[in-house]
Amino acid sequence: MIRILAVLAALVCAAPALAQPLPANLDKANAIVIDTTKGRVVIKLRTDLAPKHAERIKQLARDGYYNNVPFHRVMAGFMAQTGDGQNFNGTGGSKYPNLKAEFSNVPFKRGVVGMARSSSPDSANSQFFICFADAPFLNGQYTVVGDVVSGMDVVDKLKKAPAGSQSGTVTDPDKMVKVQVASDVK
Repeated sequence: MIRILAVLAALVCAAPALAQPLPANLDKANAIVIDTTKGRVVIKLRTDLAPKHAERIKQLARDGYYNNVPFHRVMAGFMAQTGDGQNFNGTGGSKYPNLKAEFSNVPFKRGVVGMARSSSPDSANSQFFICFADAPFLNGQYTVVGDVVSGMDVVDKLKKAPAGSQSGTVTDPDKMVKVQVASDVK
């Protein structure tokens, strides 16, 4: 009985996100739909700027790698980072090799999605972040891979690290419940 109630509760919570139409004129083959614990976020992937990074995100979405992955690092006024489907804490990457940087002149502004990496410019793999605000200090240092076209209000609601936290680590973080390429959404 408890399982049935849990399934019903999950369906009731997911229904509003699933019922949301995708933005008009969206290239569904080059966009991802992220259903989070706070609602739906739609990201247009910038294949014109970062084709290999965009392809990687689509591949991982199709692999189910991003499902139930937390926003492990969320810093108010800066960004929300996710995409570690290996260790769920920001230390992991996918089974695929790291990607060579695809830096561009596109500035990091509110809603821009960038690929996370280590100190090596060619170390992006699976993790990405969404900017809450302009972050010009990232310009030319990280790969711009997309733009939020719907759901920045959802991103704004993600649970954030305590004020003053240097790491941005979130306790009991919100999650990407399901991530799909928009053309695969039923």
